[in-house]
Amino acid sequence: MTPLQLYTYQTPNGHKASIMLEEIGLPYDVHIVDIENGKQTAPEFLALNPNNKIPVIVDPDRDRTVFESGAILHYLAERSGVLLPGSDAERIQVLSWTLFQAAHVGPTLGQLWNYKIFAPERIPYVIDRFAAEANRIFRVLDGQLKRQSHIAGEAYGIADVMTWPWIHAGLNKLGLALELTPNLARWYSAVGARPAVQRGLLVPRLLRHESAVA
Repeated sequence: MTPLQLYTYQTPNGHKASIMLEEIGLPYDVHIVDIENGKQTAPEFLALNPNNKIPVIVDPDRDRTVFESGAILHYLAERSGVLLPGSDAERIQVLSWTLFQAAHVGPTLGQLWNYKIFAPERIPYVIDRFAAEANRIFRVLDGQLKRQSHIAGEAYGIADVMTWPWIHAGLNKLGLALELTPNLARWYSAVGARPAVQRGLLVPRLLRHESAVA
């Protein structure tokens, strides 16, 4: 099998793809897209994703290029047969919670990250608004995880891979906490202990086969 080609950077969205690749065990090479220096707007990267966002997966054996992290995770599950929902009901739950992550978890924490860390002016109203919404989202996830072991059911799967890197970023970069959401805290610790998750967090920093997108 020709290795899959992963175009990525050290961000929560990038970590979704690398964690999933580590979980499924398919070979892959890493290409660093230095988004801090604008390499996502290079013509060769725009040819892969006209929306100039990481991650992107190229599957040479099937002549497929996939962007958007949720689409990548679903593609890799189908490609490998690993973490693939087993029934129509399970697929709907996984789809619902992956879209919840894409529509709510990532955008809210991303905006909080922007206004709390990167903005030239710290505006308390804006920061407080996104922090409150982040805590509301944590409570939604906590309620879901009170009923079952993982986000979309009892089994670990795509929805967990989608969500965990953003919760991790919220705790480590944004000063959010899980004291009031014990079920989310239990899930966060359990998922973070998985070897594939720990390996995926190191991508692209420590992988042997890396190249930079100029």
